[in-house]
Amino acid sequence: MFSSRLNWNQETNRLVRILEEKRRAGEIILDLTESNPTRAGFKYPEQEILGALSQTESLRYEPSPRGLLKAREAVAAYYRMRGKETDTDSIFLTASTSEAYADLFKLLADPGDEILVPAPGYPLFEMLSALESVKPIFYPLKYDENHGWRIDLEMLQMSVSTKTRAVVVVNPNNPTGSYLKIGELEIINEICAEHQLALIVDEVFSDYRLSANEQIVLSAAGNQPVLTFVLNGFSKILGLPQLKLAWILVNEPQSLVSDAIHRLEFIADTFLSVSASVQHAAPELFRLRDSIQKQIQSRTNDNYKYLEITGKQSGTFRVLKREGGWYAVVQLRGAQSAETTSYRLLEEKNVYLHPGYFYNFKKDEFLVVSLLPPVESLREGTSRLAALLKNS
Repeated sequence: MFSSRLNWNQETNRLVRILEEKRRAGEIILDLTESNPTRAGFKYPEQEILGALSQTESLRYEPSPRGLLKAREAVAAYYRMRGKETDTDSIFLTASTSEAYADLFKLLADPGDEILVPAPGYPLFEMLSALESVKPIFYPLKYDENHGWRIDLEMLQMSVSTKTRAVVVVNPNNPTGSYLKIGELEIINEICAEHQLALIVDEVFSDYRLSANEQIVLSAAGNQPVLTFVLNGFSKILGLPQLKLAWILVNEPQSLVSDAIHRLEFIADTFLSVSASVQHAAPELFRLRDSIQKQIQSRTNDNYKYLEITGKQSGTFRVLKREGGWYAVVQLRGAQSAETTSYRLLEEKNVYLHPGYFYNFKKDEFLVVSLLPPVESLREGTSRLAALLKNS
C-alpha cells in the first residue's frame, strides 16, 4: 500500500529510548546534542523580529516562483556584504535548505540516479534522497594531524559512476567544521566538468568561521566552471529556524544556467512554499544578523576551547581540529567504544551525546558535541564525560 521510499528502519534507537525513559521519570538531562539555537538561551531582539513580521504588505497574496523581489534583493545584499555580486533572477527562495535539496534532486536526477554526499556528514541526506528516489553515494573526508579534515579527492573521483548527477559539498561540513579549500574546489570543478555533474554547496554554517584562513572558500557564489547551486538560509544565519526562509543561488556557466533556472522555476511554481510575512520581513531581519551571530560565535568558540582543554587535562579524549560551524568532534582515547560510552553517559551521568555513527563515521571512537548549549551545561557535561572515561 505504501511507497518503497519510506521503507527505512523507523524504530527508535536504544539511545533515544533511554533518553525518553529518563525524561518521563523527570530526570534532568544535560543535552549536548542541542541544535536548536532558540532553546540555547541566546538573547534575540524580540520586538524588532516581531515588528518585521507584522507588515501590512503580508496581507496581499503575490505568488512568485522565485520569491518576492524585495526578499531576493535582501539576499543579494547579503552576498554583496561578503564580496560576492549576484543576480536576483538567479535566487530562488525556499522554506528550508531541506526543501532546496529536494528541489535540486528533482531538477537534476531521475529515480535511481546517484548524488555524491560527504561522510562524515549530516544524516538527513539519506532521508532527503530516499524521498526523491535517488541514491546517496558517500565520499569520505579524511583527517590529517597537521591540517585537520580534508576531502578525499581520489575517493570522490572513484565514486563517480554513469548514474552520478551531482556532488554535494557542505561548507563548512557538519559535524567536522571543516571548510572547503580553494585547491579542493578547483579539483572538484574538474571532476564535475569531466563527468557533466552539477555542484551543490551547502553554506548554512559559513558565517561561523573560527579564524581567518586564506585557503578556505568562504562562499561558492560566483563559481563559474560548472553549474553550481549555493544553499543558505535564516536557520543558521539568524539562528531562527522557525522563520522558514532559505534559498538556492544558481551560478554559471551561462550555457546551462538559463535552462536550469527555467526548470527550477517550474518546480518552485508548483509548490510556492515560502510565506509572505517572512519574505517582506527579510530586509529588516538581515539587519539583525550581527547581534545574533556574535552571541552564537562567542558561545561556540568558548565551548570549543573548554572542550579542548578538558580533553588534554584528563587524557581521556581529544578534540579534533575545527575551522567553524556549531559542532566539535571528540575522539576517545584507548579502546573506548563511542557507542557504548554514549549509552553509559546517559544512563549513569544524565548526559546526552551522539555517537559518531549517527553522522556516518566509520570507526566507533568518535562522539559529536554541539557547541550551542549554555557554557555551564557544556562544562558540567564535559566534566562528567571525562570522569566516566577515567573510571572505565
